[in-house]
Amino acid sequence: MNLQLNQCPVCEGELIVTRLHCPQCDTTIEGFFRPKGDAFAALNAEQMDFLISFIRCEGRFNRLEKELNLSYPTLRNRLDEIMRTLGFEPEPEGQPAKPQPKERRKILEDLEKGVITFEEAQSLLRGDSSSQKVKV
Repeated sequence: MNLQLNQCPVCEGELIVTRLHCPQCDTTIEGFFRPKGDAFAALNAEQMDFLISFIRCEGRFNRLEKELNLSYPTLRNRLDEIMRTLGFEPEPEGQPAKPQPKERRKILEDLEKGVITFEEAQSLLRGDSSSQKVKV
């Protein structure tokens, strides 16, 4: 894997590519370059190593705990950090899963028909597990 230096060794700020040079034809291009589709360029070496281990362990934290000799909370924090670096916000643990679009539509239709109350609809749309499940 060809890893690119992406963090300043002095201040740890983000490094950006501003100059490209072809030694074969002596062409130089200046500007701001960030390869499209290279979301992982923002990850540092430690994060990339973690991600490779995560993939090797097929995303199974119990295997990752053994491989890296780290606790589940530490592994979870590292994965959350990688997600934030990539521009995603991880959901807090224990957060109920929101219904899918078809389920949401069904909930709203049931509310309109009077099959469920407003409070039940609110609870279902929040993803509260104590509420009845909607059949699509």
